[in-house]
Amino acid sequence: MSKKQIHKIIHMKKIIMAILVMAGISATAQDHNMKGKRGDMKDLTPVQIATLQTKKMTLALDLNESQQAKIKTILTEDATARKAKMEERKANKEDGKKVLTADEKYAMQNERLDHQIARKEQMKSILNTDQYEKWVKMDARKKMRGKGKNRGDKKEKRSSKQ
Repeated sequence: MSKKQIHKIIHMKKIIMAILVMAGISATAQDHNMKGKRGDMKDLTPVQIATLQTKKMTLALDLNESQQAKIKTILTEDATARKAKMEERKANKEDGKKVLTADEKYAMQNERLDHQIARKEQMKSILNTDQYEKWVKMDARKKMRGKGKNRGDKKEKRSSKQ
């Protein structure tokens, strides 16, 4: 074998090794259990979910017992409604209905936003000023967490380069 052939073989081995390392890194970096915490929560009843969420809020916002009771009621209603909507979506998916019309999308988003506005008003009436400010920050962070996993990161990277 000549030196050129040996160099080619060594170069090919390096390329193959680099490809294998990159494939290994990307395979381990992917989250194979995409459901994460939500997968654990789907087996719980709406009351159980609301209880856990209320306790988390109590720890974060230092709620008194009256506030806890009011918030637990609200969160139980939310969890029940979410569960019902999830069942409805599952039934629609099984029936083969996938594509929503523009009016259906508009109605869904409008309903969701109305619900968020109502929720904000309810929280404002239950929490004191400091607690409410903390809750707003927590809520914003929670909403941003979901966005960063998909398309949000790409937009941030693009804007940071400019």
